[in-house]
Order: sequence, then C-alpha cells, then structure tokens
Amino acid sequence: MTDVHPSRRSVDRVLFRHLSSQACGRLHAASLEILHRTGVKLHHPEAVDLLSGAGASVEDGDRVHVPPDLVEQALSTAPKSITMYDRAGRPAMQLEGDRCYYGPGSDCLNVIDHRTGEHRRATLQDVRDGAVVCDGLDHVDFVMSMFLPSDVDPGVSDLHQMEVMLNHTTKPIIFVTNDFANCVRVVEMAEAVAGGSDTLAAKPFCACYINVTTAMRHNEEALAKLLFLADKGVPALYIPIVIAGMTAPATMAGSMAALNAGVLVGLVLSQLKRAGAPFVVPGCGLTMLDMKTMVNPYCSPDAKGVTHAMGHYYGLPIFGLGGVSEAKLVDQQAAAEAALTLMVETLNGANLIHDLGYLESGLCGSLAQLAICDEIVGWLDHLIRPLEINEETLALDLIHEQGPEGHYVETDHTMAHFRELWYPDLFERADYGEWQAQGSRSLGERATEHVEEILAKHRPICLSEDVAAEVRAIVQRGAAGDA
Repeated sequence: MTDVHPSRRSVDRVLFRHLSSQACGRLHAASLEILHRTGVKLHHPEAVDLLSGAGASVEDGDRVHVPPDLVEQALSTAPKSITMYDRAGRPAMQLEGDRCYYGPGSDCLNVIDHRTGEHRRATLQDVRDGAVVCDGLDHVDFVMSMFLPSDVDPGVSDLHQMEVMLNHTTKPIIFVTNDFANCVRVVEMAEAVAGGSDTLAAKPFCACYINVTTAMRHNEEALAKLLFLADKGVPALYIPIVIAGMTAPATMAGSMAALNAGVLVGLVLSQLKRAGAPFVVPGCGLTMLDMKTMVNPYCSPDAKGVTHAMGHYYGLPIFGLGGVSEAKLVDQQAAAEAALTLMVETLNGANLIHDLGYLESGLCGSLAQLAICDEIVGWLDHLIRPLEINEETLALDLIHEQGPEGHYVETDHTMAHFRELWYPDLFERADYGEWQAQGSRSLGERATEHVEEILAKHRPICLSEDVAAEVRAIVQRGAAGDA
C-alpha cells in the first residue's frame, strides 16, 4: 500500500451514503438514457470525432448521442485509484475509497485581510501568503491558488498563480487555467519541475480542475483541456455544473441525472483518448439558486452526498467541496458552516475536499478562516480513525494491576499513549481564568495570530535557481503571447 498521510492511511468501512446502491443504479440508468436519447452538445471537433468513431451518432454536427456500451467500457478502464505525489516525487495522497484529503480553492476575487480586517481585491501577494500558509498547516494536504490576483495581467493570472505555488509549497497542487493555451503552459511548468513529461505522468504532483459550462453543453476549452490532460497522463477533475431549475430540472433527482450524464461523457472521452487516463468525478456541481437572494449557495444541505454516492457507485476518485460559508466575516456562521460542510464531505468519503477558507459563497477567502478549517480537519482526522484493539491498547494486565481503586496518571502506559488523543491548537480548552490571562481572545483572533506566526516562521522549500528560471521563462512567454 502506498504510504500516505498517517491519519488517513485507511478507512475500511463505509462512513455514510446518501443513496442506496439501488438508487444509484436508477440514476445511472437515467443518465445513460439522457446520453443515448437526448444527447449532449460538444463544442470540440476532436471530441465529436472520437465519439463518432467509437459508435456514437451525431446530429447537427455537435450533438452527440452516446450509446451505453461506451460508458461501460470507459468505466472498465478508468483507474479506481490515483496516487498523487509531492513536488519531490514522494507519495502524498492515495485517491480511492473513503480516504479524505483537504485543501483550499482557487480564484477568490476578494480577500479579508487578516491583518486589517479589510475586505479588498486580492493580489499576487495574497496568493503567495496563501501558498505559504497551506504549506505550513498540518492538515492541509494539497494546495490551490485560493485567490485571483488583481495586480497582474488577467490573461496570464493563472500562470502567475502556478509559478507562486510551485515556488512556495512542496504539497500536491490542483490548478485552474483561464484557457487551453495556458493549460498547456502550466503543464509545461510542472514538467520542468518534475524533470520531464514522463516523470510527471509517472508521479503526478498536480491535477487540473476543469469547469464545464453545463452538464448538457460542454465548451471547447473544457474539452480541449480534458483530451490534452488524458494524453499527458495528468489527472483531470472534470466538473460540469448544473443549477436546479435553471440549467437542469428543479428536482434533485432530475438535476443529478443530468449532471451525471455530463460527467459520464467526459469520462468516455478521456478513456477514448487514452485508456487508463486518470479521471476524477465531482462530489460537487449539483447546485441551486436561493430564490430569495438569487445567490448560488455553497452550503445548502439539499444536494450534499448525492454526487458522492454516484462517485462511490462507480468506484472513482471524488472531488468534494467543504470548509465553506456564505458568511461575510470570520464569525459564528463561518465556523458553523465550515464544520458542517467538512463533516458531511468527510463522512461521505470525498477524496479531495477543496475550498477550505472560502466565504461569501465563494467570492472571498480568508487565511484566518483557512486556519480554523485546518483545526476542524484535525478533529475530523481523529473522528474517523479506526479504533486499534490489541493487547497494548486494551491494557488488561494494567487494569488488573491497578485494580478497582487504581489510577493511571503516572503509569508508563499513560505516558506512552496520552499524546495519541486530539489536542486543539486553536479551539479553547483552558479554564476561564487562564483564558482571561491569555488575553480573552476569540477564535478568530487566535486564528489570525496563527496565520501570522506561520508567515513569519515557515520557510517552504523553494525551487532550485535553474528550475525556477525555467518556470519564469514559461510565464514570460505566455505574457508575451508566444507559443
């Protein structure tokens, strides 16, 4: 078994399933009917040709009707487990089963400055700070850029974000790109760091998050990225989006059937391009509108667990969403919604749980909120750990030795094991007097101090000068519009 984060080494039990296997089977059958009878729009000639050549029928040049046998064939070749590595080529995450890994999101327009409390547009320095904090937090397993920098050319902001992440963390990276050309450049940057395309394919330390217009209409950029990544052997997170009542039926069942159809056509294309290409399905993407505010909520309970159940039904790695809030501040609502969504994602066994530290329905990010999410994940790590039952942990001889009136505080056994329990870094456990003596600080204040401490003391391992220069040159070529 690949060596991974020790607290997530294995979970040999089902934690929670929102749908039964029978219900998943009905949704699968409904998705197959949508693909075969209704078809989907694919705005990419190669994608259409791949499906047509494999037996799909095409009308109007880009509306493709996919037969069920192509889906079943793709499900048979897609890997059920994907190993993600760190920048040094060491195994870091095993995406399979109910294993859970956690990280931030990408591209928040705004940031709550943890030093001033100001709500402002994000800059490239915020991306750097976010990468350093993620690298320094114990329970953040992968890194995303978190912020969309407003102080660089928006056409190549994604290249700047990737350069920052490559230079300021050794953890696995999930990247998003503005367009197909920059997706190619970002992969080139990763290959420069890995030491070549073959090395990156053999030990991928990055994956691409692909946003798709809707489940029934797949844009050219998304399809181009998907096929390119499949050919390169770089994991693709293919995430169509449906909005119940707008781009799909208002019912969760109807929306899920449509969303799943969009996921399956992406899966088929990835496997037609290269059988065995690593493909990650969504544990998110099934959304709705709050009809009071017209906001697309991140924390609604209605769809939670449905997409995850389908991912487990197929046995494919799942990209989830948690640690988020609709709140505008790092406040009680933010902590409550972060904890609830992280709990749901963990119990549903999402493999990659992203968007930790997100506020304002995904429009704003906070490093202090990210630190609070890290604390919650530490708590959840201990919740899902299997209970070890053996001679040492049962301690029957010790119980017999101490007898009915014995105590255990000073025993060697207690000294050997008491640190195995969960102890908070940010959550308050002191008595009232000690809390007052320490400044009567709130959770938000303690989180802010923790972020500042990481930024002051943590030094990520940087790229070597020659590799950093090669990465910088790719960014500069992209900024100049060169191939």
